[in-house]
Amino acid sequence: MSAGTADENAPDWAAVLIRIRDNRDEAAFVALFRHFAPRVKAFLMRSGADAAQAEECVQDVMATVWQKAAQFDPARASAATWIFTIARNRRIDALRKQKRPEPEDLPWGPEAEPDQEDRLGLQQETEHLGAALASLPAKQRDLIEKAYFGDLTHSEIAEATGLPLGTIKSRIRLALQRLRHAMDRK
Repeated sequence: MSAGTADENAPDWAAVLIRIRDNRDEAAFVALFRHFAPRVKAFLMRSGADAAQAEECVQDVMATVWQKAAQFDPARASAATWIFTIARNRRIDALRKQKRPEPEDLPWGPEAEPDQEDRLGLQQETEHLGAALASLPAKQRDLIEKAYFGDLTHSEIAEATGLPLGTIKSRIRLALQRLRHAMDRK
């Protein structure tokens, strides 16, 4: 048996899809499903879906093929291209859905007020940090304020102050060490 003979026995999938499109031919759909479902599943698994996700997506793809067969145009794409394009789009949709939270997972309304103990602890920590900042030498405190409260990069601070970048980095590093030490002693 030659390769040409095997191809001669293969259905014309575009014609099968046209029978589904024009006549809602269920037998044609069964044949199409049996041929393409395992291939679409393998394609989806190669693109990173696990077996369960791929199976679920295949069911969705094949249902879409049945429902939207009227949109198939053999002049624009082969049956396989049309089906695999649907599969690719469904896979992209599934990935997007995985990455964004469902509406019921999103917090609604104002955040709960912290309890009295948390507020007191935060207030004490803020006061302690303020005292630690005030105890820094003026040159270090100024650089910390520019970097952390002014949101400036080290390069931007160097440009604004005229100090060498290495000096900026050294002073900030020393200031952070002093702050850590002061906060650890509280």
